[in-house]
Amino acid sequence: METATAGLADELARWATELEPSEDDLALAHRSLLDTVAVMFAARAHPLAGLFGQLTEAGRWTALAHVLDYDDLHLPSTTHISAVCVPVALSSGAGGADSERAYLAGAGVMARLGTALGWRHYSAGWHATCTAGAPAAAATAAIVRGLGADATARAIALAIPAAGGVQRAFGTAAKSLQVAFAAEAGVRAAALADAGASADPLALEQWMELVGGDASALVGGDAEASSPDTPAVPGGLAIKPFPCCYALQRPIAALQSLEPVPIDRVRRIGVRTPGASLAPLIHHSPATGLEGKFSLEYGIAAALLDGRPGFDSFSDAAVQRPDAARLMRAVEVAATDGGDHLLTGGVEIEIDTEDGTVRAVLTLPPGAPERPTTDGELRAKLEVCAGPEADQIAELSFESAAAWLRSSLAV
Repeated sequence: METATAGLADELARWATELEPSEDDLALAHRSLLDTVAVMFAARAHPLAGLFGQLTEAGRWTALAHVLDYDDLHLPSTTHISAVCVPVALSSGAGGADSERAYLAGAGVMARLGTALGWRHYSAGWHATCTAGAPAAAATAAIVRGLGADATARAIALAIPAAGGVQRAFGTAAKSLQVAFAAEAGVRAAALADAGASADPLALEQWMELVGGDASALVGGDAEASSPDTPAVPGGLAIKPFPCCYALQRPIAALQSLEPVPIDRVRRIGVRTPGASLAPLIHHSPATGLEGKFSLEYGIAAALLDGRPGFDSFSDAAVQRPDAARLMRAVEVAATDGGDHLLTGGVEIEIDTEDGTVRAVLTLPPGAPERPTTDGELRAKLEVCAGPEADQIAELSFESAAAWLRSSLAV
């Protein structure tokens, strides 16, 4: 039985089912598709890829999209939107405009819901890609199925029991797996809603209160969730230039501005940045490649040792290099107050060597929405991820991508 009281799930479901994408929305969807598919293809040889065969197709593709930590990010919500919504749209859909619109609808739900969860939710230790991702995956799959607003709201509510995930998973297999679980839960919830399963959409409000979100920010006639005039994904998406946590993109990019530093002459590396931008960097003495992706100390060491850190920079062997260990010990971090997102303020890096001191300062890394990735930069990323297959990926659409992935990622 449907509840007669409209709430957040109803607002989000109505917005999603009525979405008419703009040209800018469609351009974002196409760019996100190419970026996500390329990252999935690059991850096919990852050491954890064998585990992903235990998952459904939606879960497997989501885990591949996320395991390298090379996937895009929605900064206001601190969520990896496309790693969830692209695989769900492709694996669930008939392709073409239906899947593209489903991606944008799910991405919009994830952006709005994650923003309502807020920085307090993220800084408390929740993995917002999972918590916002399960309801968003439900919305994505519901739109693919052609469900109406009532059924889509029930699908969102049915995904709530799986809307969990914590940051202690960062640096382990559990990080990509818990995002995959969120995607699978959303697909399952949409199927159950389509089959007639009942649920109270107000469960979303109750859950939001439990996990520290603010549902009232998105409910009502003037709420952004209700407006057809805002972009499908308010704030846009950040595309990563380096295969690691987004919190490392700025310090690594800052070091790119320096001339090569003689590693054996480094004595101290001082880093000054807001504490908020350090929140996910929980590994200070990493021992594995996965841990290195969430270590400020190692990110700086890799940038100094490798110039432009790539996939090989985040292997276990690379993290365990003696030179990396020495550079990590040289890092001193001064976390300043203030801020409520990963790009709060800026980063200042001061490197003392036997020959003097060099400094790097940066506010926006390449790929940030205010410093967007160019077509040429995206093409270069496709080539890094896919080599000779970059040409094929560059020609993909939402209509053709699922078949290409089933062929290219066959297990």
